[in-house]
Amino acid sequence: MIKHDQLHRFLFERHSVRGELVSVSETYRQMLENHHFPQPVQQLLGELLVATSLLTATLKFNGDITVQIQGDGPVKLAVINGNNQQQMRGTARIDGDVAAASSLRDMVGNGYMVITITPTEGERYQGVVALEGETLAECLDTYFRQSEQLPTRLFIRTGKQDGKMAAGGMLLQILPGAQTGSEDMLDHLVQLTTTIKGEELFALDVKEILHRLYHEEDVTLYEPQQVAFRCTCSYQRCADTLMTLPEADVQDILHQDGKIDMECEFCGTHYVFDETALSEIKTAKKEQLH
Repeated sequence: MIKHDQLHRFLFERHSVRGELVSVSETYRQMLENHHFPQPVQQLLGELLVATSLLTATLKFNGDITVQIQGDGPVKLAVINGNNQQQMRGTARIDGDVAAASSLRDMVGNGYMVITITPTEGERYQGVVALEGETLAECLDTYFRQSEQLPTRLFIRTGKQDGKMAAGGMLLQILPGAQTGSEDMLDHLVQLTTTIKGEELFALDVKEILHRLYHEEDVTLYEPQQVAFRCTCSYQRCADTLMTLPEADVQDILHQDGKIDMECEFCGTHYVFDETALSEIKTAKKEQLH
């Protein structure tokens, strides 16, 4: 059975706790297929993808989200771009060797995580947290504590299913205005959720997972939301970028190579511009201005 990438929201009826469960394996594989990252970097991107999907669902906004990790280690940048429609893309920039068993600290060194939310309407928001935990999930737990958000716990799993890369995760969060004792109940549910294995998240139906974890609880499951890989690059966006560069620099590249080849760092698509194409773009821009 093919398990499609979906985000599921659920609610514990007798407690002031909500949850999310996401499977992103197909999106994860599409994100990686145009890259040749070392295995630890692939795992980091999978964890970031899961985290971004779960975060997007908790923040309730229309617009874009970027979750990025930066540091002074060999992995200079790992980033996921997404939106409230659960359309995701991601990449990493590496400068140096990444050993096979590298930890988050080994890869990133002294670093931090930046979460940027750009709503369609309203103010842009940015949160920054130091990477002081051993894992990405621990760092995100710190983010929720520092930003005075509702008590929240994330569970992120990456690995392989049927020989292919796979990723998924869960999130538990206390509801606003929760009753007394909700934190104790959250701790109890966290203990249950910690037992979830990657292979269960990757392969099992969501109803079976929730039953295995919480069979003594009354859990309401809501309609799922699709998760998909989608890159926002385009010929026009590249053309607009070229028009912002100094004319002398553009001409230098044309003179040396006869064309300008722009590759999207997210999906690997090439956009090629020769002198004729650039002339047409300039003409079109002048017509827009008049």
